[in-house]
Amino acid sequence: MNKTLIKTLILLLFPLWAIAQQANIKGKVIDDENEDPIQSVKVFLEGTPVATTTNETGEFSFEGINLPLGEQVLVLELEGYLGKKYPVVISEGSEIDLGILFLNVDISEEKFRIGTISLSDDEIGEGDDASFNISGLLQASRDTYLRAAAFDFSTTFFRPRGYDNARGKVLINGLEMNKQFSGRPQWGNWGGLNDVINSSREFTMYSEANEYNFGDIAGTTNLIMRASQMRSGGRVSYAFSDRTYQGRMMASYNSGMDSNGWAYSVLASRRYGDEGFREGTSYDANSFFLAVEKRINSKHSINLTSFYAPNMRGIGTSITQEVRDLKGREYNPNWGMQNGKMRNTRMRRTEEPVFVLSHYWDVNDKIKINTNAMYQTGRFGTTRVNNGGTRLVETSEGESVYQGGALNPSPIYYQNLPSYFLRGINPSAGDYQAAWFARERFEQDGQFDWNRVYETNLSNLNRGGNSTYVLQEDRVDDTQIQFNSIIDAEIDENIRFNGSLNYRHLLSENFAELNDLLGGERFLDVDFFAEESAIVAGTLQDLAQSDIRNPNRTVTEGERFQYNYEVEANVANAFGQFQFNYNKIDFYVGGNFGKTTYQRNGLYENGFFPGNLSFGKGEELDFTTYGAKLGGVYKISGRHLIQFNASHMQNAPTIRNSYNNARQNNEVVDGLTEIKVNSADLGYIYRTPKIKARATAFYTTFEDETNVNFFFSQSIGSTLVNDGASFVQEVTTGIDRRHMGLEFGFEYQITSTILLKTAGNFGQYFYTNNPNLYLSGRDFPGEQISFGSGKTAMKNVRVSGGPQQAYQLGFEYRDPDFWNIGLTANYFADNFIGASFFNRSDNFAIDEDELPIVDYDEEVAQQLLKQEKFPEYFVFNLTGGKSWRITGANDKRYYVGFFAVIGNVLDQEFVTGGFEQSRTSNYTSRREDMIVNSGGPLFGNRYFYGFGRTYYLNAYIRF
Repeated sequence: MNKTLIKTLILLLFPLWAIAQQANIKGKVIDDENEDPIQSVKVFLEGTPVATTTNETGEFSFEGINLPLGEQVLVLELEGYLGKKYPVVISEGSEIDLGILFLNVDISEEKFRIGTISLSDDEIGEGDDASFNISGLLQASRDTYLRAAAFDFSTTFFRPRGYDNARGKVLINGLEMNKQFSGRPQWGNWGGLNDVINSSREFTMYSEANEYNFGDIAGTTNLIMRASQMRSGGRVSYAFSDRTYQGRMMASYNSGMDSNGWAYSVLASRRYGDEGFREGTSYDANSFFLAVEKRINSKHSINLTSFYAPNMRGIGTSITQEVRDLKGREYNPNWGMQNGKMRNTRMRRTEEPVFVLSHYWDVNDKIKINTNAMYQTGRFGTTRVNNGGTRLVETSEGESVYQGGALNPSPIYYQNLPSYFLRGINPSAGDYQAAWFARERFEQDGQFDWNRVYETNLSNLNRGGNSTYVLQEDRVDDTQIQFNSIIDAEIDENIRFNGSLNYRHLLSENFAELNDLLGGERFLDVDFFAEESAIVAGTLQDLAQSDIRNPNRTVTEGERFQYNYEVEANVANAFGQFQFNYNKIDFYVGGNFGKTTYQRNGLYENGFFPGNLSFGKGEELDFTTYGAKLGGVYKISGRHLIQFNASHMQNAPTIRNSYNNARQNNEVVDGLTEIKVNSADLGYIYRTPKIKARATAFYTTFEDETNVNFFFSQSIGSTLVNDGASFVQEVTTGIDRRHMGLEFGFEYQITSTILLKTAGNFGQYFYTNNPNLYLSGRDFPGEQISFGSGKTAMKNVRVSGGPQQAYQLGFEYRDPDFWNIGLTANYFADNFIGASFFNRSDNFAIDEDELPIVDYDEEVAQQLLKQEKFPEYFVFNLTGGKSWRITGANDKRYYVGFFAVIGNVLDQEFVTGGFEQSRTSNYTSRREDMIVNSGGPLFGNRYFYGFGRTYYLNAYIRF
């Protein structure tokens, strides 16, 4: 289809109302602070659809664009700067040269440069699939609603439109950084690089047109780490906080492009703290960044970027209501005192340096090609205590037998809590006394007992020296290479083409490493919790072996054990998009095609899964994905706009949700297929000199999702499990859900200094079908347990993951003397517990002999399975800042300032999320636990609590 035909179709479908007057306005925009030209400034005539942007030299021109005559107002806008307006009078045939126009840095942006980014360090999960709160950086934009979601709503782990973080793409120089294991960005890889990240980034809302790749429904953020694109100058800052870290130092400098064609950017920072708001959450992180660019000639530039952000932090965990009542919301059971120092059993460590080489080719004035190559390697791991150590001992009869294992050493293990001693309807006086002593012990201490662990292991030294307890680190060592090539071509003044080719290869090593023997000499690498028949006098049978090929192997610190496997992944994508821009309508259409392959390679032969069930290369998984999207903005006038976006896309399932249990075997999830996503939104935008408003209705469906969970259940109705108790993998496939709602944002500039704002989200996110469910596990290798229909009754159950309703009312005061203050009131509702799939399967109504439960009561069952809805609550946040401009020697300008945040001013307590436990997973056991037990449930719902009142203060100097 040639350009003439394209234009003809556009004119037939979308009539244009041009004003047909030949005039022009031009000028150059520079930074008032360093007098550098500013690229990508939006320049438009207020109240009209006429707009353009500045180029690399900061210049703009409306040449060739029909301009309205008469008195008009020219507006300059760019994120991070204070907008400016210039009155102009346009006459037919005139050319207005405004010359040099200055923009000033918006000091209120420190709220998003400093305060918001600090929120992205928060973390609520435990385990390798923890959910990171990264909305703060991803959603920082000029949109009123998304700003509220970024700064104020994110403290409650609110997710715009209920989308998971994996649905937001993060790019660095156009290269995708989302992890293939979980689909989520590994935010710690570039934590502490705030100055670099904020200096030059591009954010695309939801599925709107993006110039680098197809994107995803939660939006796309491209971090441009190119030396010449960083705002030149230096910056030094120091922050104090009591949220996740206690202090942060940062220094950065950007040279800008010199006369010889060289530019560089450097940054170093450190974050540290003994603990944050939650107890025992130590923080130790350093970050380093270097980018060097060489402009070879007017058409070619080469840029090398590298960054390294090693960090280690202690993490918390979810707790039950019983534990909260005894110890408070700040309580963290993972730490204890050792030799007078606080030590956390759950330490998360990330060390993954990144290197990116980029080539920029300006083919001509209309075509630009950017090619990038990335290499990333390193480690990511989390420690935990393993209490399954085995030792060889002699009995009184002189026989040698293996003994080992110990009770879970966690202080919140159910047998350590008062409720354990008050089981049943009528506890005895002795039970009440035992519960009282348990309560006293827990309230007075209740932390991890490192001394007990060491004493146990030391007592084994005269019996072979094997440790009963060890500290292991579950490691993922990824090595990834990635290439892409991006083209941006201006076909004519109204049509632009964007395209890219991308390929990435991942080799992921997954293993457990023995981190600390905790006083012992070695650890016997077997599974003590295997079936009793696997452990007999004097010998350990194959079932107990982590690796049959190395039976009865002992390991010491630094060695791999328990599990060891690799996953190789290859992803190739091709993306193309046309953007059309006219006076009355802008629209786009884009498409994507991709191929993804995974293959597991077992390096251990697990005793439960001998041969190629666990050892060697398994089946190669192959997924073909595609996507299509379109959307646009119809400009009723310069003040009234209608916006529409629609997309259909397919995604490969993540590595995590592709295998039943990749740590033990090669078994692939049954019925695994691509995930289908359909999304559409329709919005109305209104803007005047004093008012900015947007209201958007959205509708999204997800089909054929997969979810794999791991837990211990003691009420499995199956003859394959002898006593109904087993550690299992819960595999749920064919999950469908629907997210729909309305979001809005409104700003009113009451005076030149006072801004009133409101924003909100009303959503309904729920499952729309009864997906398939089965169990797999070591106690029934090669088998799959399903119950009754093989379904789980999840239809109309709410999706968890933060409040589904959120509303804000606030104001900001910006004084002409460069200080500001703001207050917001935020209301949250419709937040639901994460519902257990297994509890809602047909297993719920059968006993251990797979027979219907005799005394089953439907009304009681509904009560037991009713999804918990968390209480509504308000959170008030206060912000403020001040900046001074100082003129030094040789008229050198310095900017000194501070920014402060007080979060949750009234110290409101609230639950951000949680999940139902599946340990008591049938009617009889769950009724006994939730209703009958006098001391309350032993395995009640687990909760994550939000921060109470916290502060954040940052002082800085720019030069």
